[in-house]
Amino acid sequence: MTSPAAPPAPLPASALAVLFLTVFINLVGFGLVVPLLPFFAQSLDADPWQVTLVFSAYSLGQFFAEPFWGRLSDRIGRKPVLLMTLIANAVGYLALAFAPNIWAAIAIRAFTGLGAGNISTVQGYVADVTPPEQRAGRMGLIGAAFGMGFIVGPGLGGLLTQPQLGRLGFQLPIFTASALAALAALGVILFLRESRAKADPAAPRPAFLSGLRDARSNPVVARVLVVTLLYMGAFAAMESVFGLWAESRYAWTAREVGLSFMIVGIVSSLNQAIFTGRLARRFGESRVLAAGMLLFGAALVIQVVAPVAWFPATQISLGVLTVPILQGWIIPVVMALGACGMSLAMPNISALISRATPPDRQGAMLGLNMASGSIARVIGPILAGALFSGVGHDWPFLVGALLTVPAAIMAINAGRAMRREARAEAPAPAV
Repeated sequence: MTSPAAPPAPLPASALAVLFLTVFINLVGFGLVVPLLPFFAQSLDADPWQVTLVFSAYSLGQFFAEPFWGRLSDRIGRKPVLLMTLIANAVGYLALAFAPNIWAAIAIRAFTGLGAGNISTVQGYVADVTPPEQRAGRMGLIGAAFGMGFIVGPGLGGLLTQPQLGRLGFQLPIFTASALAALAALGVILFLRESRAKADPAAPRPAFLSGLRDARSNPVVARVLVVTLLYMGAFAAMESVFGLWAESRYAWTAREVGLSFMIVGIVSSLNQAIFTGRLARRFGESRVLAAGMLLFGAALVIQVVAPVAWFPATQISLGVLTVPILQGWIIPVVMALGACGMSLAMPNISALISRATPPDRQGAMLGLNMASGSIARVIGPILAGALFSGVGHDWPFLVGALLTVPAAIMAINAGRAMRREARAEAPAPAV
């Protein structure tokens, strides 16, 4: 029999900082490798399709890892799982720096994805120690770490990459990612206390697919998993072809693409840290989630329909200083609008799952949610590449926008299902 979870207790600032750092490092490592990945792969004599496979291998590793780590953290506790995954991250990045060939790099990236699959464990820890009415806000802080990592990662990767040093110049950012993971592991050891009791070792262990069966039978979780699959697939599709699209339409280079995604990270972080929790408390998680889906979809459409001639390259004179304005300057503005919608997704999805799931199953359900996002990040780019090459450059964005409509409907239906369950569980009024 599983030991009951301890009642929510105040989360120490040091523990919240360690959790924030854990998620932040995962995204820094991911974002840090993205801008240098083509150049690092070229140093291994890789073809373009192999570069894409290196990117997909990471998400594939996360897909298999998230349910496993989530279920394991329900059974043995959150702290040991966080420690194991962070050590795996440190080892994985270090191994990548010394990969002898592209196939070894692909295998190592998959292993690193396995180690990065600890987001559900972090979310489970927050759910363990946070009252239900405060979870969206706390999940928003953890979600802000995603945005911060996405800001720092590409910028740090560009700053640390030194092509003139040859292979070593591409290894320096990877060494940094490994050191950061080791630092986070030390923080877990020193500052994080366990948030839940260990399960009885004699208790039967649920089968791997039992979590999926539980999710399908839960009207809230089942709908929310579909929301994650649709919205993350739309985002991954946009992310994978955005550079090619911007190059063909506005003659952008990797620098402009990187700056645009940095804006996405900044807006997402600020929105999740400041507004997401407040909006959820006022309007409800499901309504805010649905609005975020539609806002993200609208931004994808605006990107496509914005005429190139309306936003030509220009410059502004500020006394003795002349500032060039990039052609297509409206696109980062539109992406910031879409980032506002995306930033409403993860915290409210996590809060809905945690409120609709018993304490001893939260890690498993949150793990399934992250796995749903990971498989979307594997499939989304593949479909986007086919649409981009075979149908038209704008179609990955348009199809992604279309997917946000059923995602919003599913979010609203999840909220209705939660309210129905709450009414059914409410005690009957005294006669």
